[in-house]
Amino acid sequence: MTITALDYFASLVQQDDSILLFEAALSLGQDMDPALDLSLPQIELDMLAVKLQKRLPADASHVQKLRMLNHFFYQELGFCGNVNDYYHPHNSYLHRVIDTRRGIPISLAMVYIELAQQIGLQVRGISFPGHFLMKLSVQSGDIILDPFNGSSLSREELAERLEPFIAPPPDGAPPALGAYLQPAPARDILVRMLRNLKSVFVEQHLWKRLLGVQERLVILLPKDIVERRDRGLTYARLECPQAALQDIERYLAERPDAADAETLRRKLSELREAAKRLN
Repeated sequence: MTITALDYFASLVQQDDSILLFEAALSLGQDMDPALDLSLPQIELDMLAVKLQKRLPADASHVQKLRMLNHFFYQELGFCGNVNDYYHPHNSYLHRVIDTRRGIPISLAMVYIELAQQIGLQVRGISFPGHFLMKLSVQSGDIILDPFNGSSLSREELAERLEPFIAPPPDGAPPALGAYLQPAPARDILVRMLRNLKSVFVEQHLWKRLLGVQERLVILLPKDIVERRDRGLTYARLECPQAALQDIERYLAERPDAADAETLRRKLSELREAAKRLN
């Protein structure tokens, strides 16, 4: 029996407490490069981690390790945000990010966190509104990092970044930052990566690429009926009416009074006619 890329992804994300985040994130690249050998980027990172580890003093503190990792990652290796072509899909595929040293915050964070873990730093991802962040907890408190350049962010800077995304408290008090700085579960990080790609592919009308993203979102979020609806609409774009019918019918069965229900019911009539013609 042949194991497909989607089968492999599903096997990686079955249980929340055992998701191998870097491997699962790396596997998204198989949608773009079906022949991608996932072991090669992993080996490259392992070699980089060994190179960095050899430079670390045996008694290096977490803060010392962090400083050396930052210099190695951003200065020596040249990883940075792709400000010139931010919305290019390659910025979300880790094997391409490792090749080009360019990415967006969440993909840069995935590579950085993998290297950090290999030198004994438990850096975690933070699904901050608008811009993915990273966090390292040390004795003196939490260090919040911007994956674009490794800079540490003060509470004032974080509050300023948060302001456009939340309604101001009625008493004029500063926003409660703590709720927005919790480590993100692996499943949530993968969903955010995929939804970034989803936005790009919808904008560019790349329906075949979008289908791969929607397939993975349905695997990650089997109870999210909206993602299933969106997969159905993608199937419809690709002239696969039978598959589209199954997803859209299920959506309407669960949400018969949804705001888009009437529009989708009309869509079902078109899809049924299309399915008959194919038969």
